[in-house]
Amino acid sequence: MKRLILSPALLFIFVYSLSAQYAIINTEGYAPQVGALVSMLDDLKARVTYHAKGLDQEETDFLLDNQANRIGALILHLAATEVYYQKSTFFDERLDETEDAEWLTALNLGDKGREELQGKPITYYLEKWDEVRAKTKELLKSKDDAWLTQMRDNAPGGAEYNYYWAWYHVMEHQANHMGQIVLIKKRIDNE
Repeated sequence: MKRLILSPALLFIFVYSLSAQYAIINTEGYAPQVGALVSMLDDLKARVTYHAKGLDQEETDFLLDNQANRIGALILHLAATEVYYQKSTFFDERLDETEDAEWLTALNLGDKGREELQGKPITYYLEKWDEVRAKTKELLKSKDDAWLTQMRDNAPGGAEYNYYWAWYHVMEHQANHMGQIVLIKKRIDNE
């Protein structure tokens, strides 16, 4: 009788898929479309977190080149972007001075971000994002599906958008940076 031998990669995929959720659900406690949005936000955050968790300090602070960003900084950037959209969509406001002081460097990244956003463990960045996401989810509980489709015209340049698009854009942003994180991790392994 032949024995089936699985490679470590295939075994990982099999075990990982047993616990994975491959469905967008209407998360309990939310209006149906809002609940589906929460499901998508949480799924994407879990995938970004999967790629970042467990990094040591050198990996968290690895800088690919002088124009790149560190993985820790990218995670904080995702949290800052979410804070920005919280203010914009839930309160029709921009960040105030206190919020600017906390989030503007992470929001803009660049030279200042490369200089300042380093030296903390990956858990620091992930926990900050967890706090921001908890607030997003709490705020979304108070919204109905009609809120998602309300048209707004307060984007830069007066462009019109609805709240569904705004939160889709948050997810799109997270997916883009997840790709960067995966690329950076591959380059760390080759250094």
